Amino acid sequence: MQKRFIFLYHFPQAGIICQLNARTAVLAAANPVESQWNPKKTTIENIQLPHTLLSRFDLIFLMLDPQDEAYDRRLAHHLVSLYYQSEEQMEEEFLDMAVLKDYIAYARTYINPRLSEEASQALIEAYVDMRKIGSGHGMVSAYPRQLESLIRLAEAHAKVRFSEKVETIDVEEAKRLHKEALKQSATDPRTGFVDISILTTGMSATARKRKEEVAQALRKLIEAKGKTPAMKYQQLLDDLRGQSETASAITKELFDEALRALADDDYLTVTGKTVRLLA
Repeated sequence: MQKRFIFLYHFPQAGIICQLNARTAVLAAANPVESQWNPKKTTIENIQLPHTLLSRFDLIFLMLDPQDEAYDRRLAHHLVSLYYQSEEQMEEEFLDMAVLKDYIAYARTYINPRLSEEASQALIEAYVDMRKIGSGHGMVSAYPRQLESLIRLAEAHAKVRFSEKVETIDVEEAKRLHKEALKQSATDPRTGFVDISILTTGMSATARKRKEEVAQALRKLIEAKGKTPAMKYQQLLDDLRGQSETASAITKELFDEALRALADDDYLTVTGKTVRLLA
């Protein structure tokens, strides 16, 4: 029995709620919350979109302003050419947009490529290699969802070639695109390594480890105070910073995450600016 799935999407800024069929391609863009990209923050922290949404995109590319003169000149030349073209440029041949639209429409309608045996094996090896990237650093660098992305990208590349068969050249191009996208969107700014958990969980492995360390330090600090049923939020934060070698590293956000971790363990509860022990 064939099933039909409907997904409900909400685009708050546009004020649009719409239903999309399961086989729907979504192309989206987002600006950084600080109006400028912060290289010290992850993609999730910069864009502040939920990881449950971002992890469903096959490719995420960053369009950053490198503040380079050569880049600025090339960009300015392109923008000016939209309004002015010399006689030589006007004589150049460009791809007719109508032809391009017909090309894409034909490929989507009539080309349905199937995986070849060679391409199937290449996809398996690609996924295993992706998993190996993070294993040496104690991180997860790929999930089955990334393998599904590779399959979709390889099929799309085969469609562009009007090929009824997905071949190894399609897998290689899918790997290249996916690798480049991950380098840009899933690199941990603290370590420089690709960590796919940034997109899948919203937090890198190093950040998660740091949160656990702060939570443990906070638990020890509370236990050292003896049987104190209630403590002031700010005083507890100041005390934790006071015993840390790098006090500036204990940010309010990190402190709140540590409190939430202990609250999830039913160790304490936070009411307003007061921390109360449950144990």
